[in-house]
Amino acid sequence: MSEEQFPVDKTITVLEGRTIYKSEKWWQAVILGEAFRRRFVAVYLWQRKGDRWRRVHKLKINSAADWSRLREVIDSLVKKMY
Repeated sequence: MSEEQFPVDKTITVLEGRTIYKSEKWWQAVILGEAFRRRFVAVYLWQRKGDRWRRVHKLKINSAADWSRLREVIDSLVKKMY
């Protein structure tokens, strides 16, 4: 279990997680989670509203094949940035 308490849905067990960026208003993290006996990796973006963190975006990767397809496209676009 991760030390930091990520504000994910109660149906998700966080097995491990790492914060990428956190400020007073924004929080981005990557977690290894499990829900309904299935593991996944997800990139979350939360925004603080009052005293609560609310999810703004979630990119969920369900398999190595999903990641391979995403990585291929992202790598090709990143190379065009420079």
